[in-house]
Amino acid sequence: QVQLVESGGGLVQAGGSLRLSCAASGRTFSMYSMGWFRQAPGKEHEFVAAISASGGSTRYADSVKGRFTISRDNDKNTVYLQMNSLKPEDTAVYFCNTVNSYKSVSPSGSWGQGTQVTVSS
Repeated sequence: QVQLVESGGGLVQAGGSLRLSCAASGRTFSMYSMGWFRQAPGKEHEFVAAISASGGSTRYADSVKGRFTISRDNDKNTVYLQMNSLKPEDTAVYFCNTVNSYKSVSPSGSWGQGTQVTVSS
């Protein structure tokens, strides 16, 4: 099982951009499809985006499609989430996790500490 550490969150004005990173430990990272999820206060974890193990296939939640881009660098054991045109409703703690398939919206591993993203209006 991989261990995951998220970073890159912060405070940004609406319309701004942030790039999140998720660093994974272990030599098996390249075998896993990966996903980004978010959790707003008082809500459940919400699927944001997923990417296949090779990076060749992606999937996005309708709410972020066209604004967010998921990518990965298997040489660096890292998955990224580029977030553009941010909206106040994107405010949440963002987590990465393994998923069974890039088509899956269900996480398959343990949650890390996440990284806070706050978008001001």
